[in-house]
Amino acid sequence: MKELSRLGNDLVDAERVLRFSLPVLRCGPVLPLKPTSDADNPVAVSAEGDWPWELLDDCRRLFGVEVQPVLAPSEVILTVLNQVFDMASASAEQMLEDMGGDDLSRELEEVGDLLESEDDAPVIRLVNTLISQALKERASDIHIEPFETRVLVRFRIDGVLHTIVHPPKGVQAAITSRIKVMAGLDIAEKRHPQDGRFRVKIAGREVDVRVSLLPTAHGERVVMRLLDRGSAMLTLPELGMSSPQLQLMKEVITAPHGIVLVTGPTGSGKSTTLYAALMEVDRKNRNVMTIEDPIEYQVEGVGQMQVQPKIGVTFAAGLRSILRQDPDIVMIGEIRDLETAEIAIQASLTGHLVFATLHTNDALSAILRLQDMGLEPYLVASSLNMVQAQRLVRRLCHDCRQPRPVTAEDWAMLEVDAGNYPDVSHIYDAKGCDACMGTGYVGRIAIYEMAHVSDAMRNAIHEGKGLPTMRRIAKKEHMITLRQDVARHVAAGVTSIEEVLRVTMEDVVAVEP
Repeated sequence: MKELSRLGNDLVDAERVLRFSLPVLRCGPVLPLKPTSDADNPVAVSAEGDWPWELLDDCRRLFGVEVQPVLAPSEVILTVLNQVFDMASASAEQMLEDMGGDDLSRELEEVGDLLESEDDAPVIRLVNTLISQALKERASDIHIEPFETRVLVRFRIDGVLHTIVHPPKGVQAAITSRIKVMAGLDIAEKRHPQDGRFRVKIAGREVDVRVSLLPTAHGERVVMRLLDRGSAMLTLPELGMSSPQLQLMKEVITAPHGIVLVTGPTGSGKSTTLYAALMEVDRKNRNVMTIEDPIEYQVEGVGQMQVQPKIGVTFAAGLRSILRQDPDIVMIGEIRDLETAEIAIQASLTGHLVFATLHTNDALSAILRLQDMGLEPYLVASSLNMVQAQRLVRRLCHDCRQPRPVTAEDWAMLEVDAGNYPDVSHIYDAKGCDACMGTGYVGRIAIYEMAHVSDAMRNAIHEGKGLPTMRRIAKKEHMITLRQDVARHVAAGVTSIEEVLRVTMEDVVAVEP
């Protein structure tokens, strides 16, 4: 009997697949394929376990023809089934139209409380559809924002918020209550902020959802952050660093002790970088432990601890306990206060290698941020190995990007010499098409600024020198700034000057008095 190792879109008959429900097809699993002739109607069935004869009989009756079973790996069939049903799922806007938004609003206003409703399926479907659509459109966050006469739902896609749908005002309370139930929060509490989380499975993908509710003048504002647990972790070479940057990163993460800081705003990929670093270190012969909020990915061979402030497990308390576990390498999800910073410094000075994140605008500002927290300059100088700042810039859509001649002003804005790119005559601007939802961009790529703490830099930190002095030292040591790093991507047509200006600040080297 014929056996398939792959099931591409050219073989799958989506119309026939969707005539069944997903749970029924998963039972086999069974996957109807495209007929090759009137007499040949293949159906993929699992090569493992018992044959689903009943489902094959259902296919014969539904299609009105004989079907021929072909073997395929069970996981391949399940993956394709999930993709077909995921692509066919309706958007939230279409769902509201189908349900009749105004009628749904009046119905829910009459009920008042979600738990008292005997038929809450429409709200459940609406919330599930929002999460499913957000995943399909690569959104990292869902914002549900109440105003006086309307409700706004927006997705953050590639770092930018996009308006998705305007549910009726009367649906607001029911949506909020449903999300509270899913996150295990108090649905009766509407005066205080609440935080929670839940996990859902959509089209076979496990998704962690962090929920934040904030009371406002017109109702509770909801933000849900989505973390797809099925997405693969990137390795260091896959992060898009240049060769010198990658070499420097590998050097500092194999050092016996010290601190490696990764800085940047929320959503700039700091955790992804640190996870990639953990994948690179010697986990077989070294004890690697982390304290995180939350644990985003499970890393084989790493002891990972979750922050739980409600029971007193803060970053500082958890880090203090971790240091009693004889670790070689410690990753701190975020340095938020002086106590955590002091413990991290002491750990690095007592022979531990510490990875941590911090919120600053550029690499060198992190040094002053640590001092502003209350750390002595000599402690910062003796413990830091490297500070890295990073951002995520959007990739231009290849279907609609527009070329234009590059100018001297373009290179000046990127703070690079035009002579570094003698063969580049054109760069690209964003336009917008259906493939990119009119934005001109699809996906993102990271850019980096790495400040290696040299002897000269240590002396400047120890002597309490300001940011201008440290920037002059870094420039003399050929540190690549964020704008200079992104120049290679602009030259290659990966991103645009406009996007660079949106996410980076001009590097000004002032004269210190």
